Amino acid sequence: MIRTYTRLTTALDRAEWLLPTLARVVFVGVLLLYFWVSALTKLGEGAGGLLWLSDTAYMQIFPKAVEAAGYDAAHLGWGYRLVAVLGTWAEFLLPLCIAIGLMTRLSALGMIVFVAVQSYVDIYGHDVGAKTTGAWFDHISNAAIVDQRALWVLLLMILVIKGAGPLSLDAALRSTRRAEL
Repeated sequence: MIRTYTRLTTALDRAEWLLPTLARVVFVGVLLLYFWVSALTKLGEGAGGLLWLSDTAYMQIFPKAVEAAGYDAAHLGWGYRLVAVLGTWAEFLLPLCIAIGLMTRLSALGMIVFVAVQSYVDIYGHDVGAKTTGAWFDHISNAAIVDQRALWVLLLMILVIKGAGPLSLDAALRSTRRAEL
């Protein structure tokens, strides 16, 4: 029995490709569309919608500032616009990069920052209640912010530490570069 266990753990130790590949598959299956659908709600009308976001975008990202501006996002300064546009682009591009395995470590790190900012805005900007915020080390494991997002960050940390794995553009670019040398 110990011999079988040792063989199994040795095989798993050699399968360094498995964890980052599964992490990317889980990210795509669970979070890719979540972030893309969220980003789509922020786009403005027409072709310029990537630069001129909807008022909804500002209400989602800067709820208290929009309230202070009389719910008219046009009264917000250029700094708000810049942060909202860059954040919306990040919500499209960073998950895409993780999905295809391009600049995976940097993209996963960017997503960790994004999730931290998202959580801060949800808790302090939208004033979600304690039930939604949740807490660690309680008997309730389904709080939308503290519990779920801790698991998201753990998934992303695997990619920061291990990279994308062999089925990725990162790996293809590495092998192309090695062939050129």
